[in-house]
Amino acid sequence: MNPLIADYNLNDLKAQHPSDIAEVLGEMNERERLLAFLLLPGDLKSEVFTYFSYSTQEDVLKKLGSTDTAEMLENMAPDDRTEIFENFPDLLIKESINLLSPEEKRIALNLLGYPEKSIARLMTPYYIQTKKSWTVRQTLDNIKKHGKKAETLNHVYVVDKNNMLIDDIRIGKLLMAQEDQTIDELMDYHFVSLTTTMSRDEAIEQFNKYDRAVMPVVSEKGVLVGIVTFDDIFDEIERRDTEDIQKFGGLEALELSYTETPLLTLVRKRASVLLILFLGEMLTASAMSYFEEEISTAVVLALFIPLIISSGGNSGSQAATLIVRAMAIKELDIRDWWYVMRKEVFSGLLLGFILGTVGFLRIILWQQAGLYDYGPYASLIGATVGLSLIGIVLWGTLSGSMIPFLLQKLGLDPATSSAPFVATLVDVTGLIIYFSIAASILSGTLL
Repeated sequence: MNPLIADYNLNDLKAQHPSDIAEVLGEMNERERLLAFLLLPGDLKSEVFTYFSYSTQEDVLKKLGSTDTAEMLENMAPDDRTEIFENFPDLLIKESINLLSPEEKRIALNLLGYPEKSIARLMTPYYIQTKKSWTVRQTLDNIKKHGKKAETLNHVYVVDKNNMLIDDIRIGKLLMAQEDQTIDELMDYHFVSLTTTMSRDEAIEQFNKYDRAVMPVVSEKGVLVGIVTFDDIFDEIERRDTEDIQKFGGLEALELSYTETPLLTLVRKRASVLLILFLGEMLTASAMSYFEEEISTAVVLALFIPLIISSGGNSGSQAATLIVRAMAIKELDIRDWWYVMRKEVFSGLLLGFILGTVGFLRIILWQQAGLYDYGPYASLIGATVGLSLIGIVLWGTLSGSMIPFLLQKLGLDPATSSAPFVATLVDVTGLIIYFSIAASILSGTLL
């Protein structure tokens, strides 16, 4: 037997959290992992399975017998089961669903029937509900009867005769009430809910806005159909943020984790963006060839090209990062573009002035100290660099802050306004700004 199994007494392994058990099993080879997994009790087996990576889940499911698979999927929370099915091939989904009991099969098919990115796919139909005419005692008895299967007992949901949600009551309020009080006496008719057609991003906003650990999900007609808990929302937040970070880093979002993504897929998703950036940077070479005469006449100007364009790219990347994140958390929307532009104009000017002053002083001080001889026109070269930095940093800041709004207006993800794209844009235009200012200031002297 694998040493990892020998090192772990089965009872000790069972006592650990399911995520820790999944981690231990994940370090084993396929054969030993399957053997150890089969030794776990039914309920624990279902919980541990949800913590496996997608590739491990698929591998284990293919190797399990139909009886073990049916038991595991039957004991799994419906929302976790739906999430797993979303990442499986269609044939494997079909085979797995057919192993479920009629009731669980109905639930699984119902959840999979909702739009792929809707919040309904993350909900569970297991919750506690009550009627406003019931007493507290009746409700508590109902909790004892059905609560074991419920996903959470944070709230009890009050429905009418048509199963329309009319209120939710915190379990603490219920426990503190008198047993002969009716639910109607405890109700305030103030509740928040999600709709089945709501996107997951919209649902995340609702959880953040109302600071809830669980929220009910209703149909468009207001019928209570399930609940969504924060653990599922947290997983979705992590996936969304990971996707945005990957896009902002200048690559297509990965469907799987980095370690699970095949090499060729990883190269393909990176190569497409790198190729676009490479073609963009070729325009930089074109811009430099346009100013070839100025460069050959005043070679000293070429010394500051990396300094100039990198400052513009950095300022643009900073602005893009700030705006994309503010839009992601709904601090800004497309209507705020004018406010952002005004703010970034002043920010860009101040930042450019700071960098421009440092650039100007650097040239003057180096000349005075004899560290480098810029010739008789050192002060004009310093002014050229200083003013260029002001213009390029201002342009970079405006570009980085406005591109996310433009992308959103076009119906695209603002996160695709990645730092590399902004930097490439500013590289090309920055050279034009730099040499245009140089031509104006140094005309008749160096040029």
